[in-house]
Amino acid sequence: MRRFFTCIGFVILGFVSIQQVNSQTNNNFEISKSMDIYLSLFRELNLNYVDEIQPAQLNETAIKAMLEELDPYTVFIPESEIEDYKLMTTGEYGGIGSLIQQIGEFVYVSEPYEGFPAQKAGLIPGDCILEVNGVNAQGKTTAQISDLLKGQPGSTVDVKIKRDGVDEPLLKTLTREKIKIDNIPYQTVFENGIGYVRLTGFTQKAAAELKEVLLKMKEQNELKGFIIDLRSNGGGLLNEAVDITSLFVEKGELIVSTRGKTEDRTSIHRTRQAPVDMNIPLIVMVNEGSASASEIVAGALQDLDRAVIIGQRTFGKGLVQNVVPLSYNTQMKVTVAKYYIPSGRCIQEIDYSSKAENGGKIADSLISAFKTRGGRLVYDGGGIQPDVKLEPLQFSTVSSNLYGGNYIFRFANQFARKHTQIDSPDKFMIDDSTYQQFIDFVKNEKFTYTTESERIIQKLKEIAESESYLDAVKSQLIELETELVENKQNDILKHRNEIEELLKIEIVTRYYYQKGKIISALQNDPELKKAFEILLDQKQYKNLLSNELN
Repeated sequence: MRRFFTCIGFVILGFVSIQQVNSQTNNNFEISKSMDIYLSLFRELNLNYVDEIQPAQLNETAIKAMLEELDPYTVFIPESEIEDYKLMTTGEYGGIGSLIQQIGEFVYVSEPYEGFPAQKAGLIPGDCILEVNGVNAQGKTTAQISDLLKGQPGSTVDVKIKRDGVDEPLLKTLTREKIKIDNIPYQTVFENGIGYVRLTGFTQKAAAELKEVLLKMKEQNELKGFIIDLRSNGGGLLNEAVDITSLFVEKGELIVSTRGKTEDRTSIHRTRQAPVDMNIPLIVMVNEGSASASEIVAGALQDLDRAVIIGQRTFGKGLVQNVVPLSYNTQMKVTVAKYYIPSGRCIQEIDYSSKAENGGKIADSLISAFKTRGGRLVYDGGGIQPDVKLEPLQFSTVSSNLYGGNYIFRFANQFARKHTQIDSPDKFMIDDSTYQQFIDFVKNEKFTYTTESERIIQKLKEIAESESYLDAVKSQLIELETELVENKQNDILKHRNEIEELLKIEIVTRYYYQKGKIISALQNDPELKKAFEILLDQKQYKNLLSNELN
């Protein structure tokens, strides 16, 4: 009997193998046929099209259009963009070290990185880029200007700028350097004994850097808890996520497994190092911008009941990419597998193979329940759901328009020109005088915006007119509109608290750069306060990690 079932098994395996071979043979034929059609089309275009074609540009367009049919993470990388993808894995690139943004027809310096060429050469936020190496910058995008500013470390770049308050344009010659974006731009131990790390990347050595910070904190302090802030961390290298998780769990623990089409794309990743601390109370802060490697860390620590996750549901990217070299120094970043965290769940939110149906979002009926090591229920198909869900900060319409319209950015630039120094980032506040100056500034700039209520009234007018009711309701609509306008004039005062916070952080950045921005933002951070509350209340912390509340 055993022999019979063994034979049946071999038959089934043989059938599956034949099916796979047939499928691969069919694919190979279709690829060969498609390539022949493509080359024929390209040849005929070159011979017959009325104008001269740009073969390289057309080819790149065709490739990108093809890959768009798959998922947003499978992309073609032309030689000109290799530096950008190098930045994603190493955190390094050759350039001047500054964030830039487009306002109207020009690109402006928004944040020079402290200690790098832009800051050392005296570029400041608000500088309008007129030329780069003699190339007119007007009408160019941030990506185009970024390409002009990047280059080999040690090479020079001439940047002509227009600065408010200075009549003539300024010419700055900057020497490019290797720019290294820190994985950990800020870390501290608060007065309450809780350690905090803002982790913004998962590039090479991220785990080693976090380990060094944690060991130093433990050596110098009696830590009552530890916070890893992964908010808006879009991810990076999978192995760094595994090694970061290994700091807090046993060696040999399964953290993530990947499953792809072929055997070589299927792998299991376990912790390889002895932990630094398996007992310290741990919180991971996340939001909708936490993705990929961030979700591996948060999800694995949640599945192993090792950390309390607080914030908002994460992005939901459960796909793994590899960079594959192509000919002529081009590359392709291609999705090769899905990843699964210790409970067995995949947190990928969108099924790109069926994105035409409901945007590819997994139906609620198909979402499965899993259990953490301690028996708590967790779910797949939609990112990491925090153990403590907090509402994201919602800005009012007036605040959003002031920020989006760059009024806060430009006022901060003006403020910095008039004040040589301010208090430290943890102490600087917007006083009444400064806020009144801001109100006067936006009035002089003729700031205006349209509320949702005004849009609805306008829409109602149009509908009433189309249905011949406008004459009957016109006076009431005008009265309502007038009342809204009168109330809107007080919005800058009514929403002072949130506008003040935006102003404070923007101004602090002018003096203390990226680190100062983080320190300033943490002063009134409700999510950080909630993390403190949980870590300092051991009963609450343990209850959240137990099965009692599920």
